[in-house]
Amino acid sequence: MAVGLTLIFGVMRVVNFAHGDMMVWGMYLAFVLATRAGLDPYLAFPVCAVALFALGVVVQRGLVDPIIEAPHEMQILLMLGVALVLENTALLIFGPEPARVRSPLARLAWEVGPLYVDVARLVTFAVAVVLTLALSLFLYRTDLGRLIRASADNHYGALVIGADVRRIYATAFGIGAACVGAAGALVSPILPFQPPTGLSLSVTSFNIVIIGGMGSLVGAFIGGLLVSVAESLGAVFLRPSLKELFSFSLLIVILLFRPAGLFGKRTP
Repeated sequence: MAVGLTLIFGVMRVVNFAHGDMMVWGMYLAFVLATRAGLDPYLAFPVCAVALFALGVVVQRGLVDPIIEAPHEMQILLMLGVALVLENTALLIFGPEPARVRSPLARLAWEVGPLYVDVARLVTFAVAVVLTLALSLFLYRTDLGRLIRASADNHYGALVIGADVRRIYATAFGIGAACVGAAGALVSPILPFQPPTGLSLSVTSFNIVIIGGMGSLVGAFIGGLLVSVAESLGAVFLRPSLKELFSFSLLIVILLFRPAGLFGKRTP
């Protein structure tokens, strides 16, 4: 979830406030594929990723691209508007009742000594690691990936060497949306969801990305691990409803000593 958000910001400097709502749509698409086509979400996540990639390209080309040079306030208001449209469209189609995708893996647990390992969460984590490594290889080992990184580092320099920056931006936004679409499908058997869930997912995404450093792929991954551990400790030592207290306290502490995040670059 956070890797997609940091990719979009790192390339275009666009703060995607609709990120959580895009993830909710990935969840609902997995729900439809499971209930109508009988497709397990752990097999359906590539379909959700492709569908969200298409949505991301449409949003970037049709809405973000015309105001890419506008002040950040306009970009923020635009993405908040996209978030509201996505949330209310989901509410109109699926209703307000919480949903969860059924999967055989969600009912399995491995006993390892005194511990019980949730198979669904383990598989989700493993796939997230593989997808993050695949994205990293794409960005560093392919020509298109190098152009994406070049456009992120120096927009005008990329234009000078003849790169189609508009196409690169649309591809990067689409890949970021595809990441969150895959994430939505992978966690849909674990977390109940409904249309307003997008707001809390967006807040969690920004918390992770800010801790790791805006624009850092490694930072998003490490930040996700830190936030998940912090919230688990909060649920154990306090109560589940107060678990965010630990993760946001971690955010405050890290920003006190590393204002740019753990792996972020300081701006002069």
